[in-house]
Amino acid sequence: MLRLAAFAAVLLFFRVTLELSWAQAIPALFVFYLASGGWDFFLIFLKTLPRDITTGLVLLRVKWQVWKHVREKNTIAKIFQKTARKYPEKTALIFQGTGESWTFRQLDEYSNQVANFFYSQGFRSGDVVALFMESRNQYVGLWLGLAKIGVETALVNSHLRLEALLHCITISSSKAVVFGVEMMEAMQEVQPSLDKSIHLFWSGEENPKSVLPGAKHLDPLLQMAQRHQPAPPNKGFLDKLFYIYTSGTTGLPKAAIVVNCRYFRMSSLVFYGFRMRSDDVMYDCLPLYHAAGNIVGIGQCLLQGMTVVIRKKFSASHFWEDCVKYNCTIVQYIGEICRYLLNQPYQNTERQHRVRMAVGNGLRASIWREFMARFGIAQVAEFYGATECNCSLGNFDGNVGSCGFNSRILPGVYPIGLVKVDEDTMELIRGPDGVCISCKPGEPGQLVGRIVRSNPLQHFDGYLNQSATNKKIARDVFTKGDAAYLTGDVLVMDKYGYMYFRDRTGDTFRWKGENVSTTEVEGTLSRILNLTDVVVYGVEVPGIEGKAGMAAIADPENSCDLEDFSSKLKKALPLYARPVFLRFLHEVSKTSKPWKFWIRIMVLGVRPATVPGTGDHRAWAPGWRPGHSDISELCQVGGGQRPEPPGLTQPSAKGNEEKLGLPEVRPGGGRLETDGLE
Repeated sequence: MLRLAAFAAVLLFFRVTLELSWAQAIPALFVFYLASGGWDFFLIFLKTLPRDITTGLVLLRVKWQVWKHVREKNTIAKIFQKTARKYPEKTALIFQGTGESWTFRQLDEYSNQVANFFYSQGFRSGDVVALFMESRNQYVGLWLGLAKIGVETALVNSHLRLEALLHCITISSSKAVVFGVEMMEAMQEVQPSLDKSIHLFWSGEENPKSVLPGAKHLDPLLQMAQRHQPAPPNKGFLDKLFYIYTSGTTGLPKAAIVVNCRYFRMSSLVFYGFRMRSDDVMYDCLPLYHAAGNIVGIGQCLLQGMTVVIRKKFSASHFWEDCVKYNCTIVQYIGEICRYLLNQPYQNTERQHRVRMAVGNGLRASIWREFMARFGIAQVAEFYGATECNCSLGNFDGNVGSCGFNSRILPGVYPIGLVKVDEDTMELIRGPDGVCISCKPGEPGQLVGRIVRSNPLQHFDGYLNQSATNKKIARDVFTKGDAAYLTGDVLVMDKYGYMYFRDRTGDTFRWKGENVSTTEVEGTLSRILNLTDVVVYGVEVPGIEGKAGMAAIADPENSCDLEDFSSKLKKALPLYARPVFLRFLHEVSKTSKPWKFWIRIMVLGVRPATVPGTGDHRAWAPGWRPGHSDISELCQVGGGQRPEPPGLTQPSAKGNEEKLGLPEVRPGGGRLETDGLE
């Protein structure tokens, strides 16, 4: 911005002081610019100008629509009603599990029945209802119907159990829980701890093996409810729509606030930025309790009139078969999905589909072109964005490997940036003036977004827990006195402004498409092991997406009962949060600098290293069986053929460390165990 201002001043000097004509001033300015070392910037300008203009127009379009909806006090429910009137008999949702198909009129009527029933039960605007079920058409109709009367829905992760499940219901102050019949057993485990005033409703096939005392079957009650439009609540575009739970750095999941504006903004930027069409058919196999499945996916149905095919759970072997069956033109992915598909044996259906676009995040650059070429997909629509962040990115021009970009010509138009952090503690590095130091192209840094309360596109809505909200805000980031949202993610930017994902900082790592909270897992493991000291962290495994969970456990007496531990762990944590590897140590550091200890054991990774000086060479991974050729086989998390990374041949051989490219053994090693994977 200062560079442009300076050259504008030079141009003014040429025109006013020297009285040069435009025909003379422009060439003179260009010569001055090149002489001042601006040739690189000129090339960047030429290369990125079309990209910046196109994206700028998308931002202006979405911003104009946002302000329009703010003035008119619209909500997602009101916008959907307009969509339903526009496409009444068009297919809105298809549930792959049963083949059940709903038109926009049917979805509208079902959501009206939900709204009218809960209103008749005394639920009013501002109340909260927890929704705990697997993905299906009714999932969308339930939260949408509740939104029509201003009731906010807490979208609970269907994998949660026991303490985490109880926590999510409690912190949202839910007055009722609507759960699928498939969640009956999970609800039975927490019902004794629920407040007696909480209403319980279950949905699904009748005659389950057991029913919760006091729980009502919701489906027949909805059938008797009125189908007319309910009276709209006194809510606007900036008011709460629902809550999505994210990994909590304080231990348990945090309820991120999603207002109507945020839902609209995230969905619309994807639609316009990647040039989607209302006549597209989207294949959504991502969970609807997350933003990717519910906002990026279902949002295209509710706001744009697109048909969305819902699959309860991703299946690599049936993916392309489904796409052919339902004539899908867009598929959703996370990085792991793309790798699973590539690991599948060739199928005829993988080239018989009509898919032209894959939209999602986390696709590795190393398989980007292979994914497009093998499956004949013309466009990969990669984006970056957390549920609650104010600095989403989009790779709108298909630059291989990047998750988005920021303009190098006018970087201040979209006030985000990369700032330097300490690689050990991940704390922000500041200059002498107390302001954060911006990263230059090629330098990794944490992505941050300036918070502007008056601008709905740059506002940070935070969490229900104010303390959690405060931890995600930093002061004096770009300038003195400002505030910015901390993503906790390390990215790197090239000279053209393209951003590339590097790593996730803080107390979370990504595994099986989910963010895992190390603090939550540590607390659970410690309770299972009678308050034993535990440190949990993510480790990289060759050929495997994300980081596998590993726990360092203090066990000086070698007394841990692995069978009992594994049994309790399966009940306490969802599959994605369970540690894949265990490292037993004589003690877990309790020094004033735990980061040094954490870094030391993370460097050891999954090597079956022994404790130096003990002569014990029995370090092993108990998931190992004859025929296992590498550690990656222990970490398989999806269908398909096993990848072929460099691997281990014997679990305790020193040569294995060299094959994995790991450093020499350092103090702190111990027994390496694994409870296996389902």
